[in-house]
Amino acid sequence: MAKVVLENVFKIYPGNVTAVHDACLEIQDQEFVVLVGPSGCGKSTTLRMVAGLEDISKGAIYIDGKKVNDIPPKDRDIAMVFQNYALYPHMSVYNNMAFGLKLRKYPKAEIHKRVMEAADILGITDYLERKPKALSGGQRQRVAVGRAIVRKPKAFLFDEPLSNLDAKMRVQMRAEISKLHVRLKSTMIYVTHDQIEAMTMGDRIVVMKDGWIHQVDTPLNIYNHPANQFVAGFIGSPPMNFFPGRIHRQANAVVFEEGRFRIPLEGRTAEKMAAYDGQDVVMGIRPENIDERSARPEAEPARVLQATVEVVEMMGSEVYLYATTGKTSFTARVDSACRKQIGDPVEVVLDTAKIHFFGGPEEKSLL
Repeated sequence: MAKVVLENVFKIYPGNVTAVHDACLEIQDQEFVVLVGPSGCGKSTTLRMVAGLEDISKGAIYIDGKKVNDIPPKDRDIAMVFQNYALYPHMSVYNNMAFGLKLRKYPKAEIHKRVMEAADILGITDYLERKPKALSGGQRQRVAVGRAIVRKPKAFLFDEPLSNLDAKMRVQMRAEISKLHVRLKSTMIYVTHDQIEAMTMGDRIVVMKDGWIHQVDTPLNIYNHPANQFVAGFIGSPPMNFFPGRIHRQANAVVFEEGRFRIPLEGRTAEKMAAYDGQDVVMGIRPENIDERSARPEAEPARVLQATVEVVEMMGSEVYLYATTGKTSFTARVDSACRKQIGDPVEVVLDTAKIHFFGGPEEKSLL
């Protein structure tokens, strides 16, 4: 397997359109790294540059210590799994998986051994004689992954491989690919626009927007310590709530004022935010850190928000309340016992130990 390094990589298209800006990234040997971001953020372009399917405009890419800028895709010893499977419709599953090895003149016995091993790992041994059209979407994706496995490459590249599957199959295939990574002990780079896939699969996540890398970290660190407001809002489902407002110092107190409510800040948060006295900031808090007051009767009145319910989503084990303060709409994930209806008043409590603040032209985290 291999370490993959991107050094100050740019992709600039004709017309001076920059799709990837100064990408710097080190992917360690046997690491599973997920590139995530909205459509058009540059994640697939970055992956295709690693694969050699897109030329690099500036910078350098190294695979296993070797600079590969001018090395064609077939000589980079990587395997790519595409969103559309890219299977040969006239070939059987067996021949689809064996085709790349045949082109490389592997002995028949070695080809058969590798195909059967991969089929066993992926649970598709019974489908080896079928054509792709006789398979479900999940089975076709397994074949596409199997075709990559038989190569035994230095790195696996996945370009939104689960996008064409239904929700249940996506969950199953996420687990299959994660188990495959553990079993093969391989370097994997995975592109998706689905932040749930990123959170559940990656050893580290690379969050991208508009061609820029905004944060690289473990899923838990990105969730708990987002670098800026974009990352905070993109990672998490439902997304983080944002309340525009202003910081005020009053005697020995530091408060955040939204316009319809005021929240006193404490401890390290108060100390840090005191420096932004009189400045406009954005307070962020995740839906799971907002409770109905009935579930927190001991809460201080100063931490209680008065709001009106706009939408109620019953999720079985929990309820999502979409509410508004009259100025700002927000989401609260509350207990399934909640019986609020649209238009009802509701009192909610913020867990002020879990709040975030963002500000400045780049909307960076202020804590």
